[in-house]
Amino acid sequence: MTYDLTDRRVVPLDLDGVTDKAGLMDRCARALALPDWFGRNWDALADSLSDRTVWPEGAAGRGLLLVVRGWRAYADARPQEWATAQEVFAEAAERDPALTVALAVGGSAEHLTDRAGRSDRD
Repeated sequence: MTYDLTDRRVVPLDLDGVTDKAGLMDRCARALALPDWFGRNWDALADSLSDRTVWPEGAAGRGLLLVVRGWRAYADARPQEWATAQEVFAEAAERDPALTVALAVGGSAEHLTDRAGRSDRD
């Protein structure tokens, strides 16, 4: 188990290769070890993220830091779905202040270059 400096349980959510909502839900279910009855829809995700009884072991009493990485390709491919995902993450974090969702910046250089070949830093 991994914990951060404030003793919260850290769970990585790797979205590398995710191309649709079903893939996102599968990765969330796997990363968070959600129960089989997890509904794999936006409402179920929001409920699960803000329900400490289904959080990974060690998180309920200490807090949960969900670190989302590899999300840029999904955000580019499905911007409306990604916007909804961000709303769900924010809503769940508002419901329970022991939850923090952080979007990791980084990844391969291909995600930092726009279609014209310019980097975001140009």
